Amino acid sequence: MSKTGYYTHPLCWKHEMGPGHPECPERLDAIQERLLITGVDLGLTALEAPPATPKVLALAHDPVYVDHLHARAAQLREEQDAGGPTYSHIDADTLMNIHTWEAALVSAGAAVAATDAVIRGELANAFCAVRPPGHHASVREASGFCFFNNVAVAARYALEHHGLARVAVVDFDVHHGNGTEDILAGDERVLMVSIFQHPFYPHSGTDNPAPNMCNVPVPAYTRGPQVRELIEQLWLPRLEAFRPQMIFVSAGFDAHREDDMGQLGLTEADYTWITQRIREVALRHAQGRIVSCLEGGYALGALARSVEAHLRVLADI
Repeated sequence: MSKTGYYTHPLCWKHEMGPGHPECPERLDAIQERLLITGVDLGLTALEAPPATPKVLALAHDPVYVDHLHARAAQLREEQDAGGPTYSHIDADTLMNIHTWEAALVSAGAAVAATDAVIRGELANAFCAVRPPGHHASVREASGFCFFNNVAVAARYALEHHGLARVAVVDFDVHHGNGTEDILAGDERVLMVSIFQHPFYPHSGTDNPAPNMCNVPVPAYTRGPQVRELIEQLWLPRLEAFRPQMIFVSAGFDAHREDDMGQLGLTEADYTWITQRIREVALRHAQGRIVSCLEGGYALGALARSVEAHLRVLADI
């Protein structure tokens, strides 16, 4: 068995939010085609994600919110069976279809299953090629294309169910992971380090963050060399001092220079470098244990190449 797991599920393709929406099933097609063409898939262990349970989701989300989302999904199915709408709007950009609830369950479930496998030593690390993404989902709210916070659920699961004392969350999406911060702020067992374009959606991350948050806002048009320097100066000393026993990654690739969702200037080489730094910390302090979950990335070619770069480091190929 390969040391790097690759978790996904067919339901992740069935969730969609309408024609032309950037967070689309074709994102996963682009990634898988790239891994197949380059042969990187041969260095991975493909695994099907199980659904997360309500009890596990409650580690990060208010059970009332989880129940509300489930009820909303059931209502949409009833309405559609009666000839009603195809989608239910959460906000202007976040919509549910009749498959969204189940897709969100397996997306969170992938991160939890990967956590189990990595902590048990069955895998060295894992990447969850899942959608919907998660890092904008807060304790009681879906937003920004996200319904359940996959990384926050898995981080809390590692602490509560496996008894780890310290875990780190690394978020390099172009957008601030406001949902992850909402869930994990003030939890001294967690260190979250992130870098994101600012000012920019969701217009958060700069107002008095909790002590366990290392937020690094950068202006539009910041490029790779500046991002690397900031990571060296601000992330790495905090991670070294914290000595995480496991690292969870919100792997958004929309800071790529070809991705017009944002205005940052990263390239595949930058994602390789960032992943190498994360892996070095994990090897020093966490027995190499990393679970990475797909977040953003909407320019399909750039997304596919960047995920390939990320996985080449994780799988050491």
